[in-house]
Amino acid sequence: MRAPLRWVLWDVKDTLLKVRASVGEQYCKEAKRVGLNLNPVEVEAAFLKAYRHHSSRSPNYGISQGLDGRSWWIRVVRDTFSQCRVQDPALLNAMAHNLYYSFCDAENWEVFPDSKKTLESCSSLGLELGVVSNFDNRLKEILRVCGLLSHFSFLITSEKAGIAKPSPAIFEQALQICGVPAANIAHIGDHYLNDYLASRSVGLHGFLLDRDNKHKHPDLPAEHRLSSLEELPSQLQQHIN
Repeated sequence: MRAPLRWVLWDVKDTLLKVRASVGEQYCKEAKRVGLNLNPVEVEAAFLKAYRHHSSRSPNYGISQGLDGRSWWIRVVRDTFSQCRVQDPALLNAMAHNLYYSFCDAENWEVFPDSKKTLESCSSLGLELGVVSNFDNRLKEILRVCGLLSHFSFLITSEKAGIAKPSPAIFEQALQICGVPAANIAHIGDHYLNDYLASRSVGLHGFLLDRDNKHKHPDLPAEHRLSSLEELPSQLQQHIN
């Protein structure tokens, strides 16, 4: 007999919402506030280089090395602007601090049109909702200002958990909170490894959100791939009764 679904776990970034403008544009906007005129394309390239460097050297916000999300991001932002020939330490610190906190503002995020309706539909099916996200501890405030926080019973960020997807350990933390077997839980996200494969490796019903039709994996059944969140409730309903 098939176990009925009781919970749906959610990835957040690029699943429920996305950054509204490019990082280069947002960083240049902050630079302009302090009198600097920088090129968004150059800043974007510098950010990607800094982000990759720090992600490789200090994965998951450097938690295992004694860092936290804020200090990790401060380093990334400082390195980004340093590559763009900004050398004043006070200026670098000020911009890094301001950008870290400005990303908690709703104006910097765009909620996908299908997100709220799908969350409401899942709740109306009697399902409990939680978050499992590779994100820092600003996530709760971001979800609050974007009007999504009230849908969720709990949030697990990789910063808080001390471990990131695709490690099964972060999903195991969620299993403990849900208090039901993995077969009673679904997970939805946009990343093939971190969300789909990782969730299914611990026995969850994993679904891959593929808004841009970019995933061409031969081992991905059609019923596990969603082009829109609007397709999710009908898929979940098949596993409820």
